[in-house]
Amino acid sequence: MELALRFLGAARHVTGTKHLVEIGERRILLDCGMVQGPRKISNEANTRLAVDAASVDAVVLSHAHIDHSGSLPRLVKLGFEGEIHLTHATGDLAGVLLEDSAQLQAQDAMHLRKRGVDWVPPYDLDDVAETARRFRRHRYHEPFEVLPGVRCEFFDAGHILGSAMVVLTIERGGRTVRLGFTGDHGRKDMPILRDPERLPPLDYLITESTYGDRAHQDHEEMAESLAQIVREEIGDGGRILIPAFSVGRTQNVLYELGNLMAAGRIPRLPVWIDSPLSSKATKITSAHRELFDKEARKIIETGREPFFFDGVRFVEDREESKSLNGVRDGVIIAASGMCEAGRILHHLKVSLPRAQDCVLTVGYMAEGTLGRKLVDGAPEVNVLGEPRTVRCKVRSILGLSAHADWRELCDSLGHLAKTATRVFVVHGEERQALAFVDRLKQLGFRDVVAPSHGQRELL
Repeated sequence: MELALRFLGAARHVTGTKHLVEIGERRILLDCGMVQGPRKISNEANTRLAVDAASVDAVVLSHAHIDHSGSLPRLVKLGFEGEIHLTHATGDLAGVLLEDSAQLQAQDAMHLRKRGVDWVPPYDLDDVAETARRFRRHRYHEPFEVLPGVRCEFFDAGHILGSAMVVLTIERGGRTVRLGFTGDHGRKDMPILRDPERLPPLDYLITESTYGDRAHQDHEEMAESLAQIVREEIGDGGRILIPAFSVGRTQNVLYELGNLMAAGRIPRLPVWIDSPLSSKATKITSAHRELFDKEARKIIETGREPFFFDGVRFVEDREESKSLNGVRDGVIIAASGMCEAGRILHHLKVSLPRAQDCVLTVGYMAEGTLGRKLVDGAPEVNVLGEPRTVRCKVRSILGLSAHADWRELCDSLGHLAKTATRVFVVHGEERQALAFVDRLKQLGFRDVVAPSHGQRELL
């Protein structure tokens, strides 16, 4: 019985994660994410998916972020009839994320039709509802059968609420093969969530490499950088725009701002969370306090709410969102994190030409995205089809990233060098992926490759 891996997304790239495990005639898909970036490229990839949906027997989902889950409804629409295995919290988050994705696509289609462009979204709300019916929820360390002869166990990845590293145990020809997948690997000593767990001995490993050539600030340095930026930018009469993904990053930023205010390190100031999805995700996060780390639980025990504190307002109504155009100070946190869609675009139209305002990025910006262009210092960008001169300050804090840097990944994965026959480095742009290949070889891993899109490897 042939055992193989086929890399259908996030191979030398950071979005659209899809890794196909082929066990004889059976197929398991690890994640099914949307490709994010320029519309022409992403539309093609998110429509075709690069896999025969009907041939996939099961999906194992590492976490809810759209670049890992966002094409599940398309897979279902194209004929997938199997089960989707995930953690309980991932099921809660994925449900609202996929609904939001379908609604955004419908809005995009309507706007494009007004401009004479006929575009059919990859899926709609009915497809999302059918996808949610396929969810099969599991706890960490509760082994379950994916297919006959294939068992799975989830380990806490510490990346976002419910995120998991996946270990498949495959009975093959009288021997046992263990395949691990990091999904998106989190970081130690980060706010809210528990630290990532260590994986057990593996025969094969698929690992992310988003920051395969970079090192983050430690948490205290990051907190002081955030405090300094807030003090400086609020002091000069402008507002701060923070593009942030609704799940994970928004809650982390809100948590940090609340801690800084409570400690007197920044003044009390208004904070608007301008995203209905962020509001839902924050409520879901707050409801899963069993997944919080000791520090977050201690804050709750003192009676202070880590997300719902004085000065914070969750904006859901569109008219109220539009009224924020008149806000001249405070902090506005809005999706999307890479400035490719959502309400952040409307706020950017207002703030980019204003020298006193600041755009503060707090996460990775993929190549080709508007966020990346701003971080790279573009003097002019297009926002919602209109050119905007960039006069505001664009500042970045990478210490808030929920992805482990190369040092953290090496520390977490290094013990696997004794057993792993081969390592596949994914979810990193080519430079980062190849740099991390070299790091792993230096750790003693014998065979490490960064596969290209579509590449198939026999195990």
